[in-house]
Amino acid sequence: MNALLSDKRKYTISLWVALPLCIFILFTLDLFLGSVHIPVDEILEIIFTGEGSKTSWTNIIWQFRMPRATTALLVGIALSVSGLQLQTLFRNPLAGPFVLGISTGASLGVALLVMAGAILGTAFSFYMNSWLIILASTIGSSLVLFLVLAASFKVRDSMTLLIIGLMFGSFTGAIVSVLQFYSNSEEIKIYLIWTMGSLGRLSWDQIMILIPVIIAGIALSFSMIKPLNTLLLSENYALSMGVNIKKVRLMIIISTSILAGSVTAFCGPIAFIGLAVPHLTRLLINTSDHKYTLPAVAMGGVITMLICDIVSQIPNSEFILPINAVTSLIGAPVVVWVLIRKKNVNRAFGK
Repeated sequence: MNALLSDKRKYTISLWVALPLCIFILFTLDLFLGSVHIPVDEILEIIFTGEGSKTSWTNIIWQFRMPRATTALLVGIALSVSGLQLQTLFRNPLAGPFVLGISTGASLGVALLVMAGAILGTAFSFYMNSWLIILASTIGSSLVLFLVLAASFKVRDSMTLLIIGLMFGSFTGAIVSVLQFYSNSEEIKIYLIWTMGSLGRLSWDQIMILIPVIIAGIALSFSMIKPLNTLLLSENYALSMGVNIKKVRLMIIISTSILAGSVTAFCGPIAFIGLAVPHLTRLLINTSDHKYTLPAVAMGGVITMLICDIVSQIPNSEFILPINAVTSLIGAPVVVWVLIRKKNVNRAFGK
């Protein structure tokens, strides 16, 4: 009994004190880093009052660094929560938000847009046509989502759906490869820049669109806490508890697609966050109850993305490393650790 109360106290402290404090410190540090040095007290003044002692510093914070840090926050929440849901649905520790082919569907949309630009003789510039890239990416990921949803009504178990999602991903990936083969170097360069992912290309207008979309996906996730907990003990147990498996599976797919699809459309594919963060968070709170793991994973995703963004910024340099490379550098060792400690992972999934 005392141990149970101690664990509950630990979860409460971690969730509502330690993690938010860590997020605030990292968010401020993320605003501090950059090619132009701005004192921390000036940054805090700009955050809380909206104005600093220098107009240039205010513009740098509000027009460049704040949108970037805010994007990192949104991406961390969206990808980590969608990863946790899929790992629970498939009861597979290596499932991530892109196993359903959402990322490759978005990649196909962007690749087709680049190719269409070449065919029509239009000079497509990535930075001048970011809304077109977002639209193409959204259409591509939505198309794959529609196919996965159609398949979800036909198959009985989640593992089959996982394999179908992987096949959709392979199929769209193959089409992208063919398009790349027939593209020139400039088109391939535009496409590759998009695949590297970026937190710094979003304007406030785009962030204002992304925020309500992610809030809707997160709200849907939190409405599924009880069904997610029953799925941890197997689909048969969930059925015996009166859970409508098809409905739950559909809701998880929609939630994941909203979260991962919107992030991919606006920021490009960002790997490993959805896969690695749930495992990292389980190290902090040793429970599988989604009442605790969902908010903890969301905050863990924010912390991880802010750390990745900080690492990507080379000190005293205007150059920034591709965010997708940084997340992979952090995520790959985590996956290796997951495989080595397979016994503990199985325990987390009730196996």
